[in-house]
Amino acid sequence: MADLAGRTVLALFLCVCAASAPAWALTTTIEDLDYGGVPLWINRMLGEPSVLTLQGRAIDSAWYRANNPQACPLLCDCPIQWPTAVYCDHRALGEIPDDLPARTQYLFLQGNNISSLSSSVLANITALRWLILDHNQLQNNKLDQTVLQNMTRLRYLFANHNRLTSVPRHLPAGLRQLRLAHNHISTIGPGTFQNLRNLTLLLLQDNRLQTITQEDFTGLVSLNLLDLSGNRFSSVPRHLSPSVQQLYLSNNSLTELREDSFAGFLGLKYLRLSRCGLRSPRLQPQVFFNLTSLVELDLSYNKLSTVPVVPTTLQYLYLEANEIQEFHVTSFCREVGPLSYSRMRILRLDGNKMSYHQLPPEWVFCLRVLHHIYI
Repeated sequence: MADLAGRTVLALFLCVCAASAPAWALTTTIEDLDYGGVPLWINRMLGEPSVLTLQGRAIDSAWYRANNPQACPLLCDCPIQWPTAVYCDHRALGEIPDDLPARTQYLFLQGNNISSLSSSVLANITALRWLILDHNQLQNNKLDQTVLQNMTRLRYLFANHNRLTSVPRHLPAGLRQLRLAHNHISTIGPGTFQNLRNLTLLLLQDNRLQTITQEDFTGLVSLNLLDLSGNRFSSVPRHLSPSVQQLYLSNNSLTELREDSFAGFLGLKYLRLSRCGLRSPRLQPQVFFNLTSLVELDLSYNKLSTVPVVPTTLQYLYLEANEIQEFHVTSFCREVGPLSYSRMRILRLDGNKMSYHQLPPEWVFCLRVLHHIYI
């Protein structure tokens, strides 16, 4: 499965609830934690906290106060082992505490009833790096437009499971991850991402997006992972960032895939199109053919009747739970020879309308490096 690369860090794997997300290992007993389906990467060299909540750790708040001489908001906990972290999560708070210490770099506010962000409350914590606001009641008309812009050191903003109807504007230029899954977002707005040249991960799954305009994604020159699953797209949206290597579009009602649907991507490696209602007659023959950088393609749980033509460089192809009745070697190899063969390692065809005995004899020469085939 796709991993976020390029960091020598330690992964903290979280509970993944999205149907299109990989089954990451669980390391927490707290239910309904969902950080958008992609694990948060912890860099202990920076002193980042290794847990995202203190709930369920069987330690009374009084213990933290007795062992930490630094000031801490009355409604929060401040563990001495992470002196810049403040835990105010799952406290039924209606607003952000107004006595947050200036040292705060990691602020956990998930699982509350917070509906607004005020600059007067957050103005004192200028060194903030993480702001986690998942599972609250955030609304666009209650967000101070300058509150986030002034957080010049903010790198991670989590606001999954809120009531946002559009992507917040005036985001800080240093932001690297923006997670806005499971909201009511129907618009992005021209120039919203214009200054986010460092953003590498953008999660917008399970919202209400129908179109992407030419100006919506302007500025996202470093974007690596984009999740648009579970929206209302009827076709692959145009004007996406060409730098994207991981594109997730599962659970959209895509009526067709044209030969230029994925044109412009410079190095697309992981593409997920499961549960999109795709049918073979609506897939143009060359739609995947030129995606030679592609490593993994997920077309599971659609209504395909034939195996589409894929590049010979593809390594993982998921076609389970379709309506496939026949297998043609030409879907994987245009010709077979000493240097002409498919690099496929895993091929899933289980849950279709064919059996192993229907495979033509020459498939073993084309798929000569295959590790597993499921049929």
